[in-house]
Amino acid sequence: MTLLRSLVLMSTVWLLSTSTVVAQRGEWRSYGADVASSKYSPLDQITGANAGDLQIVWRQSTIPQAVRQGSSVRAPSVVQNTPLMAEGRLYVSTALGTVAALDAATGEVVWFDPLPEGVGRRGGASRGVAYWSDSTSDDARVIAVVGSTLVALNARTGTRYDDFGDGGEVDLTQGYDTRSVSEFVWRSAPLVVNDVVVVGSANTDFVNETMPARKEMPPGDVRGFNVRTGEQLWIFHTVPQEGEVGNDTWLTGPNEDRASWEYTGNTNMWAWPSADEELGYVYLPLSTPTNDYYGGHRPGDNLFAESLVCLDARTGERVWHFQAVHHGVWDYDFPAAPNLIDITVDGQEIKAVAIVSKQGFTYVFDRSTGEPVWPIEERAVATGDVPGEWYAPTQPFPTKPQPYEQQGVSVDDLIDFTP
Repeated sequence: MTLLRSLVLMSTVWLLSTSTVVAQRGEWRSYGADVASSKYSPLDQITGANAGDLQIVWRQSTIPQAVRQGSSVRAPSVVQNTPLMAEGRLYVSTALGTVAALDAATGEVVWFDPLPEGVGRRGGASRGVAYWSDSTSDDARVIAVVGSTLVALNARTGTRYDDFGDGGEVDLTQGYDTRSVSEFVWRSAPLVVNDVVVVGSANTDFVNETMPARKEMPPGDVRGFNVRTGEQLWIFHTVPQEGEVGNDTWLTGPNEDRASWEYTGNTNMWAWPSADEELGYVYLPLSTPTNDYYGGHRPGDNLFAESLVCLDARTGERVWHFQAVHHGVWDYDFPAAPNLIDITVDGQEIKAVAIVSKQGFTYVFDRSTGEPVWPIEERAVATGDVPGEWYAPTQPFPTKPQPYEQQGVSVDDLIDFTP
């Protein structure tokens, strides 16, 4: 099992129990299968009846030998990576933080984006990359976050586009307009919607024995870039600045001389977005502000933290939003992409967006207007007694669907193995 975890990037399996294999064209061109994050494939060759007959045909390391270029970095034990599949190739983020294309039938490396001279790795592997093809030409690109840069690679040759950004890459530490950022990290996959590359961030926001709680951190803003040129088209402030919607939900602490929006950071989109290309909207699952478990330095409800935010993908302008947790202190980030679904409720067809949460709730909205499909009630909640903390008096509770997991724990839930 250890060998598999450390060496296997992916395995391709074929049915060996039948002599005739029905050819099916199955592609996976976006991290969640498609920009709607359906995570669905129509392929039906593998079934419950024949899955036991599958055998491994090929196996490839998370750092293929051809990609190493002399690097002696060991493959990590875990790589959270979902390859894309298009035109018979798999596009992967390697454990060197670079991009490679594999032949889907053999696992052989077709091309790879090389490491700069003298560099042993470009960071950790991301969860995935993005694929884009031009409807007016034969241009097809793999878009990826490599280290702290955004790159565009020719999907057929792996060559970088010299006219993308500065010499083939965009420095993602640049382009912030409120505070400077010295380091950029994001491990999720970019999303391309209507020729706009949407990129989030993952500034560290957790607390442990070596990571103390902080008051100030860099912003976790979300940005859009031109897929052809790398030009930054817009920036969405996840902590709204002066004059922006939601700014009044960031109050000034009793011992502070500045409003909390001026110094609070994070509020990342560390997960990945979804999009409706017909509407031209992108849906952002946002996370907790600085700091995950203490918010005494940021009194107020703190929009757009722990919110689902719908933007116009072309301009970055907010269309609608919903905050699932007011003034979060339990790290209740939205940890996954919203799912775009078409549903029928009381005979009415609704183009909806649904997003699951760490609390076990599923929030469902009309994806055009943001109107909840079923009522979401503001209910009074208990407050704590942590010195200096600010607590929201109410929180939103969806009335439907029912929670998909147990919520809370009491003494009655204990197993009485002993008296």
